[in-house]
Amino acid sequence: MLYAVFMSRALPPFPSPQEPFDVPELLEVGPAPEEACLRADAARNRARLLEAAARLIAEHGVAAVTMEAVAAAAQVGKGTVFRRFGDRTGLLMALLDHSDRMLQADFLAGPPPLGPGAPPLDRLRAFGVAVLYRYAEKLDLLLAAQTEPTRRLSHPAVSALRTHMTVLLRQIVPDADCELLAQTLLASLDPAVIHHQTRRCGMPMERLEAGWIDLVARVTGTPPPQPLRSPEPPRPSR
Repeated sequence: MLYAVFMSRALPPFPSPQEPFDVPELLEVGPAPEEACLRADAARNRARLLEAAARLIAEHGVAAVTMEAVAAAAQVGKGTVFRRFGDRTGLLMALLDHSDRMLQADFLAGPPPLGPGAPPLDRLRAFGVAVLYRYAEKLDLLLAAQTEPTRRLSHPAVSALRTHMTVLLRQIVPDADCELLAQTLLASLDPAVIHHQTRRCGMPMERLEAGWIDLVARVTGTPPPQPLRSPEPPRPSR
């Protein structure tokens, strides 16, 4: 049961949206605005540092990524790493930017059902599945980069997901508080939750995917999608 009523009086009307959601735009989740003005050598240094960090993860895991280790692997001073990324969380978030941009491009301009061209309900289902598998693939990196919950929830990448989900929900259940509902649905896709489900509870990804489809149906009051029927084998001719 997703909701429980604890008050006898009727709930107040849902607030009207305050921000425009007519044409969602690809949000910038990578470098800060000043990164666009980087000198060529500074841009090369940034790419070099990220490549070094990626190698460390591939060879030794996320735990091996420290500011000191990245500086040594890239053969630069430690101060260079701090100036470029601020702290370890900033460095790890920068490593996630590429997949964040790919995911945003897929749901804003990619093929349906994740991208435009499919009914909003189908897009919402596909969106959650895409986020689920993307988070599972980058789980260790995501968890390492999410040491500060307030910082994580306000990150542009998370805001982009929340905005997109709100847009879809307003088309499916326009009388709901879709902004709050989007936050609630995204909470079920939190990397820490996925980590607990898959690594602590041993749940297969197929179960989590089916759970998301079921959750969408229950929240939106819509029937679940019908399973695809296998074509009947041809009957032998007489």
